[in-house]
Amino acid sequence: MLQFQLRASRAGAPVGSPLFSVFQVNLGVAGFILIADNATFWQRSLDVFGSGLHFLMFGAAISALTFFIVALFGMNPLRRPMLAALLILAAATGWFQDRMGITIDRDMIGNVVTTTFDEGRHLITLRFLIHVLAFGLLPALVVLRLPVRDRGWSGFMRSALTACLALALGAGLILSDFKTFSAILREHKELVAAWQPAMPIGSAIRYAKLEMRTRQVVAAPLGLDARKGPLLAAAGKPVLTVLVVGETARAQNWGLNGYTRDTTPELRSRGVVNFPSVESCGTATAVSMPCMFSVLPRSRYSQEKGLATENLLDVLAHAGVAVEWWDNNTGDKDIAARVASARVPEVADACGEGECTDAAFLPLLDRTLAEMDHDTVLVLHQIGSHGPAYHLRYPGASERFSPACQSAEFSRCSDEEIRNAYDNSIAFTDHILAEMIDRLARQDRVIPALVYVSDHGESLGENGLYLHGAPRFMAPETQTHVPMVLWLSEPFRATMALDEGCLRDHAAEPASHDNLFHSLLGLMDIRTSVRDAALDRVSTCRAAAS
Repeated sequence: MLQFQLRASRAGAPVGSPLFSVFQVNLGVAGFILIADNATFWQRSLDVFGSGLHFLMFGAAISALTFFIVALFGMNPLRRPMLAALLILAAATGWFQDRMGITIDRDMIGNVVTTTFDEGRHLITLRFLIHVLAFGLLPALVVLRLPVRDRGWSGFMRSALTACLALALGAGLILSDFKTFSAILREHKELVAAWQPAMPIGSAIRYAKLEMRTRQVVAAPLGLDARKGPLLAAAGKPVLTVLVVGETARAQNWGLNGYTRDTTPELRSRGVVNFPSVESCGTATAVSMPCMFSVLPRSRYSQEKGLATENLLDVLAHAGVAVEWWDNNTGDKDIAARVASARVPEVADACGEGECTDAAFLPLLDRTLAEMDHDTVLVLHQIGSHGPAYHLRYPGASERFSPACQSAEFSRCSDEEIRNAYDNSIAFTDHILAEMIDRLARQDRVIPALVYVSDHGESLGENGLYLHGAPRFMAPETQTHVPMVLWLSEPFRATMALDEGCLRDHAAEPASHDNLFHSLLGLMDIRTSVRDAALDRVSTCRAAAS
């Protein structure tokens, strides 16, 4: 009895408390995570394997491998805080996977790291906090308070042995029918993508390795031979192309594409050229936006390659075109690293609670039109329809579809209310773009054009998915099919010898973000060897005489 009390005392627990072995604690943590934080994983496993032998074998393998991960965290002197952190992590990532269908892959880790406080805070809802408290913090406190037997070096070796046995068991079960399991896992990558905590831990490691590789990358020059073509050089007035990079607008809810609701009546009345079949490079801003400005096509693009080469804005600058980037979102993702860039100034009528609607761009455009005296490309990076707080993307007076969800917590709203709020944000983008076009059209100091393209789409509850950022291999079309429009003033069409009828005739042909780099150079009549005529959707409609 004395020996038991002495051991309990040394473990830091009240005298008389039972002592738990490290193995028992690790087993309990692994079991809890598998049950509490992996609902999506188990459901997908049932859908793929059914309820037969392969499901049991796969489930046993994943359980053993989960124990292995937990054991790695629980084999050091900091096992208690490490296991506590693991429980909280699994509770948080499991919430987003199970409730919103958000997979925590490497790109999503990048989104988390680069997002702003104002953008990210809308995801930290009361129900999320309650969930993390119940399934993360409380179990973590239990682990922190458990009296654990610590047998020093022998205990460490015993823990290492059980971890290795768990790894061997998990690997052995997979290898026992490797042909079947490997084929299924290649076909259903979304299965392992839902496994907590393996997916977020592995994704964080891959993101850290990527950041280490790209930290010292210097962009190689691109398009140093770029020059203004004869049409631009002889324009007589400064030429302005406004490139509006949209946020989270999906083609399915774009009125000009035939959506059942006319969410774009103002653009329709402005006579824009609409491109209904445009595919995005990625499903999140951190991937899609750098990719669309890159000379590399999506099939060859990577973050590392993108950072290692100058982009569209650099080529324009080499040609003597003034380039400005104005941001109302999470930044330029290093696209504007070598040109002028700034956050859009706050405007009283457009800004509140630390966020601005895209109406904040309008005074900026007015100032540019009044002051510019050089050929210019003005890039405006919108907040657009970024969720989940769609209701904050437009002023209340602009609400057209009701009842609209007034919360960032989707569980408080019906799918119809969520769709109404989202459609209101699309309609407000339509209004802002129309206001920009009107400002460009009614002045005569510059020769203007406007291009709009969204960075990626959005899921609104289809198949249990919300928001965006799904891995490209499993992303639904709602996250990859985006709207794009082009408006050319009459002076721009005349100066650049462009046939708008020809542009309309070819607008329905499939396009993608791959076309933006080359088409904008063509639109501005920039001559350079890096422009690929086959990807330029504009120059084919230019008069042969040019």
